[in-house]
Amino acid sequence: MKISARNVLRGTVSAVKAGAVNAEVHVDLGAGDQLTAIVTLASCTELELAPGKPVVALVKAPWVIVMTGDSELKLSARNQLAGTVSAVETGAVNAEVVITLPGGAQIAAIVTKEAVKDLGLAPGVAATAVIKASHVVLGVPKA
Repeated sequence: MKISARNVLRGTVSAVKAGAVNAEVHVDLGAGDQLTAIVTLASCTELELAPGKPVVALVKAPWVIVMTGDSELKLSARNQLAGTVSAVETGAVNAEVVITLPGGAQIAAIVTKEAVKDLGLAPGVAATAVIKASHVVLGVPKA
């Protein structure tokens, strides 16, 4: 299957916390990198999500916010993945910024050219990918 989401991250469910309507699913991306997704209980049941289950996490690049430096803000976004900018591809209006996490996973974000300049984004710069847990779509390999 081909998919348009720029971020296709493979991992393993490390924990599932069920609520009344949704479930919080923690995904181990390897080497200490973690991602949290919020999915409906129906999806959790249908996908048979449980610790140890292999999953694929999908995140569209425009849903990723990029931060640099030490933030004095507390954010509600569960996923704040610190890494290093490994690539910046600039277009006419926007740019694609790729952040490589310590464990090797890569997160692509689409930001404005102005944001690239304002944040000083370039290869080697420390940056954090911020992703709302509700923007993470989970899938499981077919058996």
